[in-house]
Amino acid sequence: GLAIAISDGVLNPPLAVAQDKNTGKKKKIVILGTGWAGVSLLKDLDDKQYDVVVISPRNYFVFTPLLPSVTAGTLEPRSITEPVRRIVAHRNVMYCEAECTNIDHVTKTVTCVDCAETKPSRPHVEFKIDYDYLVIAVGCQTNTFGTPGVAENCHFLKEVEDAERIHQNVVDCFESASIPTLSDAERRARLNFVVVGGGPTGVEFAAELYDLVYEDLVDLYPVTRDAVSITLIQSGDHILNMFDERISKYAEDKFKRDGINVQTNCHVNAVKENEVETTEKKSGQTVMIPFSLAVWSTGIGTRPLIRKFMEQVGQKNRRVLATDEWLRVRGCEGVFAVGDCATIEQRKIMEDITYIFKLADKDQNGILSLEEFKEAMETIRGRYPQIDMYLKSHHLANTMSLLHEAKQLGQESEVELDIDKFKQALAQVDSETKLLPATAQVAAQQGTYLARCFNDMDYCEEHPEGPVRVRASGRHRFQPFRYKHFGMFAPLGGEEAAAELPGDWVSIGRSSMWLWYSVYLSKQVSWRTRFVVLFDWTKRFVFGRDSTRI
Repeated sequence: GLAIAISDGVLNPPLAVAQDKNTGKKKKIVILGTGWAGVSLLKDLDDKQYDVVVISPRNYFVFTPLLPSVTAGTLEPRSITEPVRRIVAHRNVMYCEAECTNIDHVTKTVTCVDCAETKPSRPHVEFKIDYDYLVIAVGCQTNTFGTPGVAENCHFLKEVEDAERIHQNVVDCFESASIPTLSDAERRARLNFVVVGGGPTGVEFAAELYDLVYEDLVDLYPVTRDAVSITLIQSGDHILNMFDERISKYAEDKFKRDGINVQTNCHVNAVKENEVETTEKKSGQTVMIPFSLAVWSTGIGTRPLIRKFMEQVGQKNRRVLATDEWLRVRGCEGVFAVGDCATIEQRKIMEDITYIFKLADKDQNGILSLEEFKEAMETIRGRYPQIDMYLKSHHLANTMSLLHEAKQLGQESEVELDIDKFKQALAQVDSETKLLPATAQVAAQQGTYLARCFNDMDYCEEHPEGPVRVRASGRHRFQPFRYKHFGMFAPLGGEEAAAELPGDWVSIGRSSMWLWYSVYLSKQVSWRTRFVVLFDWTKRFVFGRDSTRI
């Protein structure tokens, strides 16, 4: 077992770890968070090379894409969770159920407070842990955008506890509406459900709620059959606006057929105790939408720890931490940030255009030939992914097309580019620099990438595999992180789903729902969760959804 000692408020690692650190054999990696990024890193990290410490107030991993299914009673809460200690069992990893309250990147220590529920006579313990490498993977919190009344009157859908509370309150609404002495108006007032946010989470929750109500609850509460109202509020022109427009239109049409009221182009001004105050953007009219239960599922906000750390490292006015293409926090040696709490700031070509030109100009005559231009483009494509993104989005065959587009290419044998023409040829490429979405898919890939970097660090120190350095000699140690998009799903209820997959392939209907089942089952973090999720789905098909208030 791992023996832990606390002395003067500093958490001392196990004896074997301390000995390794003293002899310089191992370095210590501290991972903050047990979400998608943290667990993906943890699963692939070679703990024989490092001493690993995981710190998180949540001692389990949550398969967050299935949280809407928990709200409807389709899945049990524990079916989509996996204990961290089971993940790290029999490995050189120490886990602490604690919350990090401060990061000191100068002394390379983190301050933490244990989160165990204690008696008043036994206060929480504050301790510090030193690190050689720190990985910040604490995720984000729901963003209310400063809207009055949201925190007091709305449910969020970020954690398992949120999903359980929503399920309990839905059942409460139906129990309350079934009191025999109520009038029809009073019954309807207790069954108004409002969802704010037309993204994947809000749409899936609305679909799951509809299925729960009309496939299960109205049979158990027959007096409520004609009294239920579900409203989805979206500030944009369409719901699922990050999907292909065919999917957005199909989802809106299906919700309309099902009787779900979709309110687009509506801005939420405030959330009162029993109603949402909205403004229609086109007419400017204020509309009050009553509710008995409201779920807020729009926007991501910065956690207090990240806000505090950003002030310390000169990123005060940002929404999330800025990292480079290797996921390193700018200005902090040995600190990495992955997942929803960070974003990659892709370096722009125009920032390095002079250095790129000098690198390409082999004969140093101030003019690039066609061959020099071709070779330069192949050299820097790995460093600047916006080149390939620009070629793809503008349907250009290769980098030579950049010269055609800039009208710099006449007869190939006559191509001569000075620095100004070179800038003109690449002037628009940086327009394709985009931020990655805050999704589980991105976070998981970042965790896997970072694990490989740590595992190969010593080898790549001697044999760098990254792109050529533009402003210095040699190569970068690693290839920069590249996100590979595998597609998106949006369950729409009634055993239908929409899928947008690579290659601009769009699929809508029951076949997409079965694809959703298979993909989400394969992405579970353990065979235990695969089995229990499959069991819950089978149980729902046979016996219906859970309607108990537990």
